[in-house]
Amino acid sequence: MAQEIIRIAAKGDGVAEDGTHVAMSVPGDVLEADGSLTHGPHHANPPCPHFGTCGGCQLQHGDDDVLARFVRERVANAATGQELEVGELLPEHLSPPHSRRRAGLHALKVKGGALIGYREAGSHRLVDLKACPVLDPKLASLIEPLRTLVALHGPKGNVDLTLSLSDQGVDLGLTHFPLEGLAATEAISDFAREHGLARITIDQGYGPETVWEPEPVSITFSGLPVAMPPGAFLQATPDAEARMIEDATIWLDEARVVADLFSGLGTFAFALAKMGPQGRKVLAAEADQAAHLACKSAAARTGGKVIALHRDLFRNPLQATELSRFDAVLLDPPRAGAKSQVAEIAASTLSRVVYVSCNPSSWARDGAVLANAGFKLTKLRPVGQFRWSTHVELVSLFER
Repeated sequence: MAQEIIRIAAKGDGVAEDGTHVAMSVPGDVLEADGSLTHGPHHANPPCPHFGTCGGCQLQHGDDDVLARFVRERVANAATGQELEVGELLPEHLSPPHSRRRAGLHALKVKGGALIGYREAGSHRLVDLKACPVLDPKLASLIEPLRTLVALHGPKGNVDLTLSLSDQGVDLGLTHFPLEGLAATEAISDFAREHGLARITIDQGYGPETVWEPEPVSITFSGLPVAMPPGAFLQATPDAEARMIEDATIWLDEARVVADLFSGLGTFAFALAKMGPQGRKVLAAEADQAAHLACKSAAARTGGKVIALHRDLFRNPLQATELSRFDAVLLDPPRAGAKSQVAEIAASTLSRVVYVSCNPSSWARDGAVLANAGFKLTKLRPVGQFRWSTHVELVSLFER
């Protein structure tokens, strides 16, 4: 008996009416009685020649309606699983193709050249990239030149590469890429010069060492340039960052004293300081020392609107008595969530919390703690900045 595919599971498989998981299917497809799949109106032709092998994307066979529905349901179902009632589920945000401004690639020198790309799904084998429709063209244009660099001067064994867009251009990080001899050193400098790179760092196991940086590398948040340490965290796409910032600043419009927890370089802190009411103060708390120092240096140019605090919020969260001095809190923790910090928020007298998350499951768990303390989930926006991926993010507002 034929069955329609009705939804997509968390890992990207389509799910039929009887619960059967069907790879490479999307809602509207039909699983025939003989096991074959008839494509429906929402099945799309994958734009990447590596789709199905590369582990980077799982959903290129679905159109934008499928992607939007997956992002929306992934977040809504996480809330439902923790019995969180959503006051207003806002329209989901999807980042467009060619918008990713950071990427982690791998390379391997082989006979006659080099492989460069992502890992295959569930494997350590490399997919040798010819194209990548998620990357910003400035990053994608470096794939072939990097292949040549590794082929000519790379070591035996794996090389890891990180690429990020800064104000000055592409920031390239190389790991396990020893500069052996004058030729390799000159080749790195020539490569950076030829391709207009902002910086090159090389990590041999002792942390990144800068070998090329004509001028200090920065990233601008809300009009304020902030020093960008090697490997610093950035939201994956500028459009998703802007969407989440807009939501946060609107929801915290009247708050005069705000704590930005897990603040990183200050993505939200500087926006809140710039767009808030006159006299607003923002505390930016971050554990990573390099990110904290970059934020602190930039904060000195805000006239006291942003105050940077170096603090490990996992081991030493802001206490309830400290939090009660603020009008509102914004937190954007790592994927594990913020169990200890959320417990203190719940015990405080805070009445407004904006929670930005890259993991709906840990967010929902933390949200349940807030709900038990009297908070209501009044607004929730799903964010799909990792286009064609099962990785989903969100921005939410809790109030009591």
